[in-house]
Amino acid sequence: MSTSLLRIEDLTVEFESDFRRFRVVDGLSLTVDAGETVGLVGESGSGKTVTALSIMRLMDPRAQIVKGRIWFKEEDLLQKTEAEMRRVRGQRIAMVFQEPMTSLNPSYAVGEQVAEVFQYQLHTSRSDAKRRALDVFDRVKLPSPRTVYTKYPHELSGGMRQRVMIAAALACKPDMLIADEPTTAFDVSIQAQILALLQEIQAALGMAVLFITHNLEVVAELCERVAVIYGGKIVEIGAVDTMFRSPAHPYTEGLLRSIPRRGQTLRPITGAIFDPQFPPPGCQFHPRCAYAQGRCREDGPMLKPLSRVGSEAGARITQLVSCHYPILER
Repeated sequence: MSTSLLRIEDLTVEFESDFRRFRVVDGLSLTVDAGETVGLVGESGSGKTVTALSIMRLMDPRAQIVKGRIWFKEEDLLQKTEAEMRRVRGQRIAMVFQEPMTSLNPSYAVGEQVAEVFQYQLHTSRSDAKRRALDVFDRVKLPSPRTVYTKYPHELSGGMRQRVMIAAALACKPDMLIADEPTTAFDVSIQAQILALLQEIQAALGMAVLFITHNLEVVAELCERVAVIYGGKIVEIGAVDTMFRSPAHPYTEGLLRSIPRRGQTLRPITGAIFDPQFPPPGCQFHPRCAYAQGRCREDGPMLKPLSRVGSEAGARITQLVSCHYPILER
């Protein structure tokens, strides 16, 4: 059996809309080892958040997992009852969302909301829950924890609200944290603070992190491996330093070229991601790919180990790519 903490196998998720069913995640496979930080990168609408919500079993009622397995510590999360999943959420896997204002209850002080996590998950007394909440507020470096404890969400800045959400997620010291674009809503200085905080806490607790983002610069700073997703499919996966230095898929290359750099002309990817209700035939990226050939328009490629030009036989595989004509094999 695999030693991975999280192992997603062939995950396929469909939505139903106007009497039409369509796929938003298509045969996705991914692993995260204990203590590892893995980035899941792609444009809006690529299936990143649906993948995360599938792990947590918090999907939209219109969504259905039609195929696949999600193993966590060799237990299939898709076979668990809702009561069993409530014990998984928070205690074993926690999640931080993009916009904390929509995740916090505006009617309760933030301290009470975090204390509630301890009362619900660990069955602590009200006084012990408050003490623990103040401790975790201090851990996430909220200024004046006792004062913040009594504040309502609208009385805090966006960065402080996100720290409150991180505090709630880390309350029970989970084995894994799923961070879904936790810095997107903030300016550069707040982003840097949140990223530094996540790195510090991850190192202290030794937890695994699945970091979901569209920002490759964040991935370069935070992650060890990165999986690139397009149209609900993983198109490339490998070590961050290897893929940033030598991308193999044209989509990954396009994402890297789209990063603003001083003195260089911005080169965005042409076109837009397809409507999942009407996916293109063959390779789903071919309408936007400068390298597409006839085969690409008819035959969808599979994710396979990259054969680097000039690589030695028996070399360790560190990169997988879903492309008929990978850049490094041309």
